[in-house]
Amino acid sequence: MNLETILFSDISLTLTAIAAGFLAALWLSLAVWTFRDIRRRARDPFTRILAVLLVLLLFLPGLLLYLILRPSITLEEEYQHTLEEEALLQNIEDTPLCPGCNRRIQPDWMVCPSCHTLLKKRCPNCSKLMELPWNLCPYCATALPGVRLENETHENGLTDLPDESPAVNENETGETERYAAAESDDDWILIPRAGNEDPQPETPPPGG
Repeated sequence: MNLETILFSDISLTLTAIAAGFLAALWLSLAVWTFRDIRRRARDPFTRILAVLLVLLLFLPGLLLYLILRPSITLEEEYQHTLEEEALLQNIEDTPLCPGCNRRIQPDWMVCPSCHTLLKKRCPNCSKLMELPWNLCPYCATALPGVRLENETHENGLTDLPDESPAVNENETGETERYAAAESDDDWILIPRAGNEDPQPETPPPGG
């Protein structure tokens, strides 16, 4: 009987030690798993420490409480959702709207089918669609009727600036020029006169 009791006691101690070691390993493993999981779900250091302490102090009940209270999505999933929302918002903002009825239109539409508002115009040369404010086709560099290109103006020697020195009309100014002629031995000298003054001959040089 003593031998059997000793063997039973040894087996019990061995099994108890194995169970204790297993529970200790499980306890530490759950604490490490909790730390890794909360690190993927929260950025706050206080929240991470609190989750690990909850599992370390309460063990399995603490793990159950952590599974109930932890964030439902990870930081990576939240980031992916944010990117998807931004992409959707960007698509909505990039979608053109009709200025007449504010309905969605296609970029290649010339007229809105809902309110018949003119959206685009065609180039007279290449027949491609252009924006209404454009005066020059970006595809074939053709100016619309009534618009002259700057380089063509310079090549033809033309300018859009008005003449800075217009001719003076005698009828508008009411002034005339008179010329007086004085005879000398060699040639005639013309002297301009203004107003209604009578021309006076220039005095010939002495010794003439």
